[in-house]
Amino acid sequence: MEGEVFSLIGPKRFDVPWKEIEAQGYIAPADCVEVRVTLTDHERLAYATAEREDMYRTCATTMTKKSVIVALAKHHENDQVLIIGQYIDQIDDVAATLGVPVIKGETPVKERERLFQLFRTGEVKCLVVSKVANFSIDLPEASIAIQISGTFGSRQEEAQRLGRVLRPKADGRGARFYSLVARDTVDQDFAQNRQRFLAEQGYAYRIIDADDVLSGKI
Repeated sequence: MEGEVFSLIGPKRFDVPWKEIEAQGYIAPADCVEVRVTLTDHERLAYATAEREDMYRTCATTMTKKSVIVALAKHHENDQVLIIGQYIDQIDDVAATLGVPVIKGETPVKERERLFQLFRTGEVKCLVVSKVANFSIDLPEASIAIQISGTFGSRQEEAQRLGRVLRPKADGRGARFYSLVARDTVDQDFAQNRQRFLAEQGYAYRIIDADDVLSGKI
């Protein structure tokens, strides 16, 4: 498939690091933050005994992330916030906890557009979205993205999700991209691979502990 694409459109002719585009004012400046959470003893046991194919889901959907998500949403209550996840039960739970709308694959197109429009106008300040938000969504005022789980080690998805908040803002403010990661698990391993593309584009992730978020040190 890749060979066919290049035979049709030819090789890439020009590439500019995102940071250069940012410096020229075409995209908003972004601060990338990895928030590391620690599994509880019970969760660590569940992770250690999980089947190999279930290990990522087990640690990526840890309930220890929920308190961090709530704290981040409260801290950014005056911003336009997207909370993005891979697993439907996880995003449903987060949306219910925060009392905000959720958009996922089964959400009818008209309802999606209604919610996106409310978000664009600021009537809805926070949306929880599944990976349907990875593509073809224009939300220019979104300034905060909180990634709670993803498609394993997909660097493309990491770039797409950061891209959701990179539109230049009317007031000139920057964007922030949080990625919640369970330490000492495959979640952390996948996160490092996911971040590699953005590192190549000139972005650096600063790493903070969940306790920093919960104590307001962000």
